[in-house]
Amino acid sequence: MAEANPSGDGQPMSKSQLKKIQKEQEKAQRKAEAAAKQAQEAAARDAEDFSKDLYGYLGTITSAEKTDRVWTTVGKLTEAVADQKVLVRARLQTSRATGKNCFIVLRQQCFTVQGILSVSDTISKPMVKFAGAVPKESIVDVYGIVRKVSQKVASCTQQDVELHVEKIYCVSKAEPRLPLQLEDASRPVDGDDDAGPTVNQDTRLDNRIIDLRTTTNQAIFRLQGAVIFLFKEYLLSRDFVEIQPPHIISAASEGGANVFEVTYFSRKAYLAQSPQLYKQMAVCADFERVFCVGPVFRAENSNTHRHLTEFVGLDLEMAFNEHYHEVLDVIGNMFINIFKGLQTRFASEIATVQRQYPCEPFQFLEPSLRLEWPEGLAMLRENGVDIDDEDDLSTPNEKLLGKLVKAKYGTDFYILDKYPLAVRPFYTMPDPRDAKSSNSYDMFMRGEEILSGAQRIHDSELLTERARLHGVDLEKIKAYIDSFRYGAPPHGGGGIGLERVLMLFLGLHNVRNTSMFPRDPQRLSP
Repeated sequence: MAEANPSGDGQPMSKSQLKKIQKEQEKAQRKAEAAAKQAQEAAARDAEDFSKDLYGYLGTITSAEKTDRVWTTVGKLTEAVADQKVLVRARLQTSRATGKNCFIVLRQQCFTVQGILSVSDTISKPMVKFAGAVPKESIVDVYGIVRKVSQKVASCTQQDVELHVEKIYCVSKAEPRLPLQLEDASRPVDGDDDAGPTVNQDTRLDNRIIDLRTTTNQAIFRLQGAVIFLFKEYLLSRDFVEIQPPHIISAASEGGANVFEVTYFSRKAYLAQSPQLYKQMAVCADFERVFCVGPVFRAENSNTHRHLTEFVGLDLEMAFNEHYHEVLDVIGNMFINIFKGLQTRFASEIATVQRQYPCEPFQFLEPSLRLEWPEGLAMLRENGVDIDDEDDLSTPNEKLLGKLVKAKYGTDFYILDKYPLAVRPFYTMPDPRDAKSSNSYDMFMRGEEILSGAQRIHDSELLTERARLHGVDLEKIKAYIDSFRYGAPPHGGGGIGLERVLMLFLGLHNVRNTSMFPRDPQRLSP
């Protein structure tokens, strides 16, 4: 008797329908057999892989739980914790599996340590294989025992110990293909050409998030923070007050055209070229000694190694009693404090940078060397430079004078006082003894200017006259001029470019190395 048609119409099924059903049944049976085989193989693997709970990829951390686990930083892995068990979270910088062993390098900020996994009674071969397969730059949690080594691990910062890994879990997996290799980005600039490829500046900046992970960059930006810290520490200890001036202003700070114009509702405004006017106004408001740290904007189409369109300004201003050299003394001593602080308190970071960018140690005198403009011109003229008394220093002449000063006085830092009035801003106080000179100064590191400052005009009538001579719209700086009409103390100060100071102290060759996300005429991202 023919089987009934499953459609329910009472008609017997055709041979083709019967054949189709038979195939589906056979397919289901094969699928069930395959699943059973896979389950059996998995069970066998689990039985063989006795370390399966000691490694693997963790899920996304969503703050679902809190534990009492104690974490140790890579920088703390020293002989002092030898033979202790630790838990570390770090990036997997490199991994190399060879047979029954896998060597890894873990990196956390400026510090690296070697780890090792070896097949044993507690570590399975699949676990070793897993460690070697985790993509570089992934974030991993590693449990292990710190062991002393008989021979220093030259490739890591933690040279006296290594980590014998007992557990390893991948917390965040990096993509297998990186836009640049950290070992390439970390090679010494003056190293052997056969050592391997390096990474050019544009590639670094286009992939800055990866580039910033190198131990060199980690050290550079800790040193940048150190400069700010030492700047503030010195000034706060001398009764300075930190202020926060605006960075959107109604008129160009320096009275020039190199400003970024922005639309401010129904009128024009500008990004501040300097906090200069507001520092002075704060002094006139009886704060007497003030400083600020903040962004400075310069719309200069200068594509050089030392220019940025946005940089961090370290600015200070102070009232004085008799002579603007009281200000020079404070600033000169402040720089000495910064230099000494970096060399004594941040020597490790400096050494890290110098491994990739070797240079001569920065030299300075105590007290700081101070030259006057005629002395500087005389040194240049003695070396064949044709320069007028009222010419500003060109970049080549700055560098040459720096070399001459270093050769004669043995210092990379010096102060050049008494600049020509013609090359200074409208608010600069003229020299009372020489109408062509001014009470202004610049400071230099390794032959490049890092501070420009002066005694400011604190008389409203003279200030108005000088502003008019410089073509400044008096209406736009009315509030500034008015601040001197109600009694203003004599005062002076200066502005410093943070990135340039650090570049020159470390002997680097481009200010973009010391700007985390640099802005120049060609670069607006990332």
